[in-house]
Amino acid sequence: MATPKKARDRADELRAEIRRHERLYYVDNAPVLTDAEFDALMRELQELEVRHPELATPDSPTRRVGGEPQDAFPVARHEIPMLSLENANGIEELETWLDRVARGVEGDAEPAYVTELKIDGLSVSLRYEDGVLVQGATRGDGTTGEDVTVNLRTVRGIPLRVQGGSVSPRMTVRGEVFMTRSGFRRLNEAREEAGQAPFSNPRNAAAGSVRQLDARITASRPLRFFAYTLLETDARRQSESLERLEAMGFPTNPEWHRFEERDPLVEYCLDWQERRHELDYEIDGVVVKLDDLERQAALGATSKHPRWAVAFKFPAEEATTVVTKILVTVGRTGKLTPTAVLEPVEVSGVTVQMAGLHNADEVARKDVRVGDTVIVARGGEVIPQVVRVVREKRPKGAKPFRMPKRCPACGAEVVRLEGEVAHRCPNVSCPAQLRERILHWGSRGAMDVDGLGEALARQLVEQGLVHDLADLYDLDVETLVRLERMGEVSAGNLIAALERSKSRGFRHVLYGLGIRHVGRSAAAALAGAFGSMEALMAAERERLEEVEGIGPKLAESAREFLDAPENQRVVARLADHGVEMTERRRTPAGGPLSGKSFVLTGTLPSLTRPEATAEIESRGGRVTGSVSKKTDFVVAGESPGSKLERAAELGVEVLDEAGLQALLRTR
Repeated sequence: MATPKKARDRADELRAEIRRHERLYYVDNAPVLTDAEFDALMRELQELEVRHPELATPDSPTRRVGGEPQDAFPVARHEIPMLSLENANGIEELETWLDRVARGVEGDAEPAYVTELKIDGLSVSLRYEDGVLVQGATRGDGTTGEDVTVNLRTVRGIPLRVQGGSVSPRMTVRGEVFMTRSGFRRLNEAREEAGQAPFSNPRNAAAGSVRQLDARITASRPLRFFAYTLLETDARRQSESLERLEAMGFPTNPEWHRFEERDPLVEYCLDWQERRHELDYEIDGVVVKLDDLERQAALGATSKHPRWAVAFKFPAEEATTVVTKILVTVGRTGKLTPTAVLEPVEVSGVTVQMAGLHNADEVARKDVRVGDTVIVARGGEVIPQVVRVVREKRPKGAKPFRMPKRCPACGAEVVRLEGEVAHRCPNVSCPAQLRERILHWGSRGAMDVDGLGEALARQLVEQGLVHDLADLYDLDVETLVRLERMGEVSAGNLIAALERSKSRGFRHVLYGLGIRHVGRSAAAALAGAFGSMEALMAAERERLEEVEGIGPKLAESAREFLDAPENQRVVARLADHGVEMTERRRTPAGGPLSGKSFVLTGTLPSLTRPEATAEIESRGGRVTGSVSKKTDFVVAGESPGSKLERAAELGVEVLDEAGLQALLRTR
């Protein structure tokens, strides 16, 4: 074991090295380590701090994991108010503002300006003392916000200790916490697979993530940060402040620009208005600031806005239209979803005719009625939504929406289970559900049946050719060619695709069956854990819950599906048709990892937890949810949490993904 001095020296060395690589990744966009190599450094530091708690420091990179939940957020006062920006809606208003600023500053020449993209996120203020982050707060009302220091420490890109540049003994940095569009998509996919409601847009997801009472939830969210203001500085220009922020290790938006002439500035604003969707994050305008900080101070501020800055706002991605109908559709799990049918309207260059309403509670909350004039919004890759109703334009006699008591597709009585927001059709033979199940079965993530599209699925159901998924494998070319737009070549291709699908593997079958709450990750975990449909069918619910990533709700849903006689018949018929119901990579008891117990914690660079579980269990190992004296290995990824500390306490061997892969290859 390392001596205390050697341990302290190594901890200092690791912290410096990790900060350097965080800067290379988040600020310079020039990483030199793989994720696995970076994670190995972080884990070594975590293990050192567990063995030597006295070495842990408030600014250690390990503090990004998050701690125990808080009861509430303390109040944080802003010594310098966080004022909102005046808006310039259109070039004419921007020109008027530029004229006003030019008149208000000394000198005959046009003043210089700095432009920064207006990130659609959550504004925060960071206070540093002697280079260490001591407080992070939300904007609040501009004078008082919430102290969310613990949560902001988990956001990658926010330095816990300032490195380089002109570090003052006390300084304040302001910026925007946001979520990229790609990160937002991944987060929503994971939530939907877990049976949770998706977030409506990246901004709400970012704001909600920062305000979690449990910082571990914040740490698990894909949050980013751009700094835009440095207070308590001797810099003379805003552009210089941005350069200093970059030198100190703060990420700033790479598209900021300094202009000494007005025309290029206006062109910059109009250019980004057109290019906004090229970015992987959402912007809703361009912030224009007077560059000279002395001139900023001379212009001062109103009670609400600084006079030296303005937000050139892009045209809202909203439009006004009328609801002509509220259509209720039925999904593959029987969920009824209301959708507003609209008079066609153009929003951001796209004609919108439908907008999501999610569920009956959401319709009631917004009080959307047929005949209402509504505001619809479309932003980035978010499905158009009804933002609000223009109540003063509501026609007389417009009636509140009521979810139908009977399924619009089959007439079965609709049910709503206790504790759920969704209404469902309980009829497993419902044609709408069957059509959606067929489409899901043929999707790329499931059985990947090329040619099994919506029009064909509809005909197969309407003409009584398919009553369940197993019927797909009874189809032949002679039957298919009698359908609309189905020639002999297309029919032959579909039969060949169905034949190929039989060997897709157990995990794809599980996902394709459309078991409620069982997404791709859960299907992979169950397939890896049990290896065959026969073993899964025989497993008690408690055994399902022991599988990494399978919670009580998902286990109950899976058990309910597998226990239904009609589903058992379909599974048996699929097996009779030759659909593979075993996990090909699974090794029977006595495999190379037989008898070895593993615990997974944190996020691995290239393997999901279900995939890692499947790899381990395919070689005879067992994955459990908690660390004990009987645990042989803990496999740790990014943000590993308390399981890593428990492993250190018990002396359990810790592996990173590279170590796991080596173990899988050699044993």
